[in-house]
Amino acid sequence: MKYLICGLGNIGEEYANTRHNVGFLVLDALAKSLDAKFEISRHAFRAEAKFKGRTLILLKPTTYMNLSGKAIKYWLDKENIPKENLLVIVDDLALEHGILRMKKSGSDGGHNGLINIIETLLTKDFTRLRFGIGNDFAKGYQVDYVLGKWSKKEEELILPKVDLAIDVVKSFTTIGVERTMNFYNNK
Repeated sequence: MKYLICGLGNIGEEYANTRHNVGFLVLDALAKSLDAKFEISRHAFRAEAKFKGRTLILLKPTTYMNLSGKAIKYWLDKENIPKENLLVIVDDLALEHGILRMKKSGSDGGHNGLINIIETLLTKDFTRLRFGIGNDFAKGYQVDYVLGKWSKKEEELILPKVDLAIDVVKSFTTIGVERTMNFYNNK
């Protein structure tokens, strides 16, 4: 059984360690935990790993956040992975720092990456792991905030949650979305 695990973010040093790139942060840690190495491939940095008899295709799109759907659609089709085996890891302003919420479906919440994925896949029905980045910014400064670097205080809250996110991803691939949501959404 194959799964496509996609962390959303933007490529380039200027975006490294920014709130918007938390999907990349989780994917890097997941790849390390599975001893997988990313290589540049079509529309993405791609790694492949085995976990409990499953094949996990790890994807960090190189299309930039606003065109993430292009990379996801390409790899779903190429690897013949059903949409129910897709998990997208995305930053979320509506959740406090480090809060994790898995959703089986839903709106884009104004997130440009999710907007493009929904438009490209022609469905809202794909699992996403929302990773809270808080919303501590003044009106009109949302872009500066999401593209800003983590503060030391935020890092102290976020880094342990990256390990929890890895557990959530592994759970999704072994016991499914419903049981994973029941177990982890209140942690």
